[in-house]
Amino acid sequence: MNNKQILILIPRRSNRLVYTINHFCKEYMGIESKYCTNAEDFIAYEGPKMHYGYSALEDEFFIAADQLIFERGIQDQDLNMGEYNGLPSLFQTYNPHSQYPFDIFSASFYLLSRYEEYLPFMKDKYGRFAALESLAFQKEFLQKPLIDIWAMDLQAKLVKLFPQLEITKNEYQFIPSIDIDAAYAYKHKGTLRLMGGYAKNLRDLNFKDFKLRTKVLYGKQKDPFDTFDYLFDLHQEKKLKAIFFILFADYGTNDKNTPTYNRSFRELVAYISDHAEVGIHPSFTSNTLNVKLKKEVSSLAKAIHRDISKSRQHFLILHMPTTYRNLINMGITDDYSMGYADQIGFRASTSRSFLFYDLEMEYTTALRIHPFAAMEGTLRDYLQLNVEDAFIAFKQIIDEIKAVNGTYISLWHNESVSDKNRWIGWRNLYENMIDYAQN
Repeated sequence: MNNKQILILIPRRSNRLVYTINHFCKEYMGIESKYCTNAEDFIAYEGPKMHYGYSALEDEFFIAADQLIFERGIQDQDLNMGEYNGLPSLFQTYNPHSQYPFDIFSASFYLLSRYEEYLPFMKDKYGRFAALESLAFQKEFLQKPLIDIWAMDLQAKLVKLFPQLEITKNEYQFIPSIDIDAAYAYKHKGTLRLMGGYAKNLRDLNFKDFKLRTKVLYGKQKDPFDTFDYLFDLHQEKKLKAIFFILFADYGTNDKNTPTYNRSFRELVAYISDHAEVGIHPSFTSNTLNVKLKKEVSSLAKAIHRDISKSRQHFLILHMPTTYRNLINMGITDDYSMGYADQIGFRASTSRSFLFYDLEMEYTTALRIHPFAAMEGTLRDYLQLNVEDAFIAFKQIIDEIKAVNGTYISLWHNESVSDKNRWIGWRNLYENMIDYAQN
């Protein structure tokens, strides 16, 4: 008897069903799923088994199904909201024989696939799907990793009925990540941008910044955004392996990093790759010009002499499914953009990585999505929180992730640990957040 396998009776097979079952069984519990459509074969089977369908046979482990997971195409859905264990649930089934009063698999597929982001919505000023448009925000479960909570519940029910099941134990993980939108505040900007910076200081009567800029350019003070040695030393002390996502693109309105041809910048990029994992931070412009994405990935790979497999979108731009298809075509295997800029919380209702399902093409891709739940800029710039309140918000998110043995991926910028200007106090907060995440 294979104790790392479960037999599942289903009405019929679909790509959506296999994708969702795999997420629960293979990805979360570490067990294989085997399918059958014959009730007699199911009844005769003596190992761990589950029935997912429309009506129960007898007293088997039964979960009532909705239609979503067997459909094809994209259309408005009657979400039929309800409640389970004090939290919102979707696709109520009201079947007295079911282990759940809702279709746990259809609900999870709807959230994981980001179904709502394929439907018409009001874009924000950057063309993004904002948190305020999401079901999770509107129904007040954005800060709950619902799918992880459901997966824990399903696992507990199965193990209780089938104690012989050999379940893989999940452990909480913490992965720090740093986005480099601008490696330097003042240095290596080029003559035009340098003069433009001075002109802006004079226009705004910002003599403090004027003096600081001058000191940095004359080598009398370190550039405030040059926090890399601090970050490397801190991460090494805490035994953390961080990921740095680097904007390596041509200058544009929303893409203002150091010119990629600058020798000092290229040396910095190579230096970073010696101390941490490096991923691409695709430019804002690359979302509309795919040739830009190809150039950026290729250029960064040449600069660090290794392939680029990880990415996080600049401005967190995600257009379903185009953005992910473009990344796949560039050889990207892991993306870290799944989160919101305007709110903290779980965009796909999970803290765990998952495979991207292309809802238009109806198939599971090999691209692995690594969601984040809280960006420091969200707390500082969108929610206008001070350092103390931001720490409370971080702790609440981390607690939610620890409770489900999930993965906490922090998202900070090299600028935000500078302890200068609007980021005074945030370096200390970063250290406190790390200590709390590791505790």
